Amino acid sequence: MIAIDNVLLSDEIVQEQFVCDLDKCKGGCCVDGDCGAPLSEEETKIIDGLYPKIKSTLTPEYIAEIERQGTHTIDNEYGFVTPTVNGGICVYGITDEKGVVKCGIEKAWKEGKINFRKPISCHLFPIRIISHPGYEAVNYEPRETLCKPACKLGKSLKVPVYVFLKDAIIRKYGDEFYEALDAVAGKMKRDNGK
Repeated sequence: MIAIDNVLLSDEIVQEQFVCDLDKCKGGCCVDGDCGAPLSEEETKIIDGLYPKIKSTLTPEYIAEIERQGTHTIDNEYGFVTPTVNGGICVYGITDEKGVVKCGIEKAWKEGKINFRKPISCHLFPIRIISHPGYEAVNYEPRETLCKPACKLGKSLKVPVYVFLKDAIIRKYGDEFYEALDAVAGKMKRDNGK
C-alpha cells in the first residue's frame, strides 16, 4: 500500500501494466457494468449545466433517455451515476464508425464546446476510488475479460497503470501528488531490482 497525503493507493497501480486497446475492447467500459459511471455531486451540477452543449453529440435515443431520467441518476451502491440505456450503455456514449464506444462529453470537450473533459471516474478507469472518513482508497480494478487486451498491451509496451493514467491522476490529485507517486514507483522498482 502506498500512502500519499490522505490517499492510500494499492501497489498494483505502480506494479501492473495497462494501456487501453480500443480496437479490441470497443470501449466496453462505457457499456458493461451494473450502473452508469459514478459521479461526484459537483460533477452532477457541471453535467446538468453543460447538457445543452453536449446534447448535439448524442443520439436521439440517448437524448430521450436523458430527458426521461435526467442528466444523472442515483444508484444504491455508488450514489450519483450517469444514466444508462436499458441498464447497458451510458447515455453519453457515442459509437464511432469502427464500432468503438467513446464519450460524447469528451467529444464536446475536444471540439472546444465545453471545458469539462468527462467524469473523473471514467478518466481514471481502471482505477476506482472509494472515499472513507479522512482518506480515499485507490485501487486497480480492470475488468477480468473486457480489459485483458489492455493488460496484454500494457505489458508488451511496459507501461505501468499510473503512467498510462498520468493526465487523469494529475487532474484528480495535482502535479505534486503525481510526482510523489512517480518517486515511490521508482523506489519500489529499485528495491525490487528491476
